[in-house]
Amino acid sequence: MAIERGRVLWLAGDEALLRQLPRGRWIGGSIPYFVGQNGGQASRDLVFCAELPPRIATAIQVRYYDAKTIDRVAKDAPDHGFSLLLIPATSEVHLSYAQHAPGYEDMFLKPIAGWVTGVHLDDLGKTRPRVFNGVTGDSSNERALVMHVTMKPDRIASIGIVNTFTQGKGDTIEFPTTGFTASACHINGVESSLAQYVRERNIDMRLPLVADYSGTMINVSLQQVDERGNNVSFYAPVFKGVRYKFAAPVDDYVEAFYSAIPHFEQPVAFSCNCVLNYLYSGLEGKKTAQLTGPATFGEIAYQLLNQTLVYLLVEEA
Repeated sequence: MAIERGRVLWLAGDEALLRQLPRGRWIGGSIPYFVGQNGGQASRDLVFCAELPPRIATAIQVRYYDAKTIDRVAKDAPDHGFSLLLIPATSEVHLSYAQHAPGYEDMFLKPIAGWVTGVHLDDLGKTRPRVFNGVTGDSSNERALVMHVTMKPDRIASIGIVNTFTQGKGDTIEFPTTGFTASACHINGVESSLAQYVRERNIDMRLPLVADYSGTMINVSLQQVDERGNNVSFYAPVFKGVRYKFAAPVDDYVEAFYSAIPHFEQPVAFSCNCVLNYLYSGLEGKKTAQLTGPATFGEIAYQLLNQTLVYLLVEEA
């Protein structure tokens, strides 16, 4: 077994399975959706395993962060290496990281990749997502867990994303506050109700809001429109002062996703995909080339992302 052989591992699976694993040099997060070598599947009986490539690291450090200390995650990261970060969905640390990560000290200077752990969609509201520390044998549904990896001098780590969405040609939407929910907003400069706008325009809920950060498209996926409360909830926060547009319609969601996947000359160290991509692209039973990994409740490429595939490469310097 890889754990018993002392391999450094990143695991994803149902909570009940992760609880049964022996202690070792691994971290894991609850999620039963993943894309493996045989294609996408939802399973409560299998654990997805990604291994730190051999002869890469000189040291690893596994530690927890809570909502008060998560702002140190980039500062604590090694100067030459990368960090793999797991955060339980809907936890306080999840909200804190989602809203404030872009402003953390040393953020964007050191590679940080990872994902937001989740549960089977049938268990929403019944079971809380967790992270598991294989080194100590414990777990948490309130703290984030990171593996800081210090690499050999002849290696370099980089992070990439695959996003099939671009801004549409429609209205510009801005929000007065940062958060995971919104009622009031400004549409083309006029104060409006986003929930009413979504209903009246019959917006396709599969299409996220998209912000253009100097040419990089960052999605915010819609979770629910609460008609009684006139609120819209999101899977990631919208930010005050950022201009959003709904994504341009995609004629063939599946084809658009597959066309955006790059070709790699070498194995990918780690990747994860959004569970919404898994569902909307019909990935069950389908392969995504070299990009295997969990289908998650949020993806991390420095900051929190939605409906995006994230990958980590470790190459010769």
